[in-house]
Amino acid sequence: MTAAPPPIRTSSPTRAVYPPPLSWKPLRQVRIFRWGRFLNQSLYALQSGRGPQTIVLLHGFGGCHGLWRPVQETLATNARVLAYDLPGHGGSLGWPEAGPAKIAVRAILADLTQRGIERFHLAGHSMGGAIAALMALAEPSRIASLALLAPGGFGEEINGRLLRRYAAAISEAEVRTCLESMIGWPNPVPEETVRTLVEMRRRAGQTEKLVEIAASITHDERQGIIAREKLAGLPMPVSVAWGLLDGVLPVHQANGLPPLFGLHRIAGAGHMLPEEKPELVTEIIRRTMR
Repeated sequence: MTAAPPPIRTSSPTRAVYPPPLSWKPLRQVRIFRWGRFLNQSLYALQSGRGPQTIVLLHGFGGCHGLWRPVQETLATNARVLAYDLPGHGGSLGWPEAGPAKIAVRAILADLTQRGIERFHLAGHSMGGAIAALMALAEPSRIASLALLAPGGFGEEINGRLLRRYAAAISEAEVRTCLESMIGWPNPVPEETVRTLVEMRRRAGQTEKLVEIAASITHDERQGIIAREKLAGLPMPVSVAWGLLDGVLPVHQANGLPPLFGLHRIAGAGHMLPEEKPELVTEIIRRTMR
């Protein structure tokens, strides 16, 4: 396995600027036959930028591709960048059987193959981090580098009560209250993030689907674990970043990582790293790609 770059020294908190609510249009539709009838599958990804390298971004539970915008805009200055809506979220809400990580792994890898993208850099946050790690384990030769931001699956503990409230949140006040518990206390909750998430939840069936997924990933207040010995065998550079004030997944889950993983413990940050520290997250992704 290639060694990851050394940790980046963190400084004062940065504030993200977010886009207004977005409308989603699926870029991929696949017609499949199941149980005697045809179903339309659609998986959404916002693609931007051009360059010799491709970067794939996966958001966390209850989020959407738009939360990557500050990171995506910077990365897209010299690379092709795809920010996905995970199955069961946003423009990918209607993906059949959405929820389990293995469904997302298969769906995203297949979509990238359909796009003709055989090798790419991969970054994932929280639930998207767990999916990214599983993608790397499933098809390691396709992943050029792997950046994991407070990833799921690195320890049993998970703040299930908070995630279930977040799943059921509909109004701006409800979403903002949940984010206050997810974001490190020195950092403000960006109002554009709140509005984007509320707009996403206005889609018919979105809140119900999030409640269903939250119940499955927080069963008995525990989450599934990705075996460390499997992670240790990954051949690509891997970086892991964790906020010291994470209230969803405790930072001690970053202890005992494989020795060649790059580890960044970020002072003053909570769980929502792409939203709280977009410039630092961008730099971590770029340094892992080198």
